[in-house]
Amino acid sequence: MGQIKTPEKVTPIASVFTGDDSMFADVESELTTQLGPCAYKSDKLSFAHTDYYTEEMGSNLKRIIFAFEALVDPAELPALKKWSNNLEDTWSRNGKRRVNIDMGYVTLAKLVLATTKDHAHRLYLGQGIYGEVTLHYVSGEFQPWPWTYPDYASPTYRQIFGTIRELHRLKLRTTIGA
Repeated sequence: MGQIKTPEKVTPIASVFTGDDSMFADVESELTTQLGPCAYKSDKLSFAHTDYYTEEMGSNLKRIIFAFEALVDPAELPALKKWSNNLEDTWSRNGKRRVNIDMGYVTLAKLVLATTKDHAHRLYLGQGIYGEVTLHYVSGEFQPWPWTYPDYASPTYRQIFGTIRELHRLKLRTTIGA
């Protein structure tokens, strides 16, 4: 029988996309109020891998990926996702979102994203939230799964999460001597 242990802390991330570039500053302000200072912020990335959000949010969407300095318990993910959903609702107009905030975390082994949608490859985490291992770290880099969204499977996103993973590794080394 295995011993029950407290899980290693994780680096929280937020993947934010919108058609209104002015929203990024407001979202970043809210994220850092909730999660503390950013450890990483990507350049603006084109969000062109799907038109799923076009009707609701318009076209020419851009994304920024944020990672945060503080390490958190992975059990906080459902609460963070519920918080980000409420934040999206705050900025909605006429029942349509102006911003999408995908919460998740990075470990040495994986990128996990939170979602409200169940599927065969997702596990229920509580509070109406499911978790998906979107990328896994193999042979020195993040690799996609068959279900990984095309943007997250792209070399650009995998490199971004590789950079965040390295920041996570360094934080672990300084906080727990890993």
